[in-house]
Amino acid sequence: MNEIIPIEVIQQKIFLIRAHRVMLDTDLADLYGVTVKRLNEQVKRNLNRFPPDFMFQLNEEEHQSLRSHFATLKKGRGHHRKYL
Repeated sequence: MNEIIPIEVIQQKIFLIRAHRVMLDTDLADLYGVTVKRLNEQVKRNLNRFPPDFMFQLNEEEHQSLRSHFATLKKGRGHHRKYL
């Protein structure tokens, strides 16, 4: 992946949750050109390289709120979109 991604595209993938600017693991994986599984796997294997608050899991209320942000996200789909 050698293309330059416009800043506007990246900014649209940033959300404010718990007073932190965050990106979904799916969006980060897409930006890096890897699968979500691979991204999460590498983060977990290299935790010492990341600050303690680098990644957290959404609670149910946050998950539902974020789901409502995506009008096209159907119930039953996107249920793994919990890591930020």
